[in-house]
Amino acid sequence: MERVEYHRMAVLEATMWWYRALHAHLLGRLALPPGARLLDAGCGTGGLLARLAALRPDLDLQGLEYDAEAAALARAKLPPSRDPDKLQVGSVNTMPYGSGQFDAIVSADVLCHAAVDETAALTEFHRCLRPGGILLLNLPAYQWMASAHDVHVHNKRRYTFRLARNRVAAAGFMAITGGYWNSLLFPLMLLHRLAAGKSGGEGSDVKPFPAWQDRLFYTVTAVERQLADIGLRLPFGGSVWIEAKKP
Repeated sequence: MERVEYHRMAVLEATMWWYRALHAHLLGRLALPPGARLLDAGCGTGGLLARLAALRPDLDLQGLEYDAEAAALARAKLPPSRDPDKLQVGSVNTMPYGSGQFDAIVSADVLCHAAVDETAALTEFHRCLRPGGILLLNLPAYQWMASAHDVHVHNKRRYTFRLARNRVAAAGFMAITGGYWNSLLFPLMLLHRLAAGKSGGEGSDVKPFPAWQDRLFYTVTAVERQLADIGLRLPFGGSVWIEAKKP
């Protein structure tokens, strides 16, 4: 991503509604036993790892980040009890780990980046998971939704659920489930993207929101998670999620 975007992420990912909703969505799907070894592949400036470290001190957490400055920001967010050396600089295209090392790999909005070889990264995720290990992905939805935001964060690809599922299946994963989320706010997102245009602008959508708006948007995503828990999901949304298992 552009340098300024990493700094925006570092400042806002603990408070901005979008990051809080994303982290809650991912954490709600991570039913891991104590001692499980989890990798955040493409951990950015460490917001998800920091949440996991606070909520699940029993997990063996590791992170991988391509950008050295972002990795340093992520290390600074970890509590003193965590080993900073478990957050490494490297690429998801060629991960610096042995085979079968992890019980779970989470990768949020990483496969979409221009610097990522989608096929190589999924192959690496498969290699580094133990048999029966879980892969959890979050991806931006719909190529036609590409906008100035994607330009600034260097997104090359957006996905439908079917496309993401097929890519994951081709890498050798099974028991693939998933769908869309951030569905209730999707009409507002669509209007915003149409107004923002495809290029230019002052930066990405990562920015402070008025407190009332931030609370409202996060509350809407929380209601959506509750509806999903009882089986109500909409066939569209701003993001695609995928959960899969290595045989």
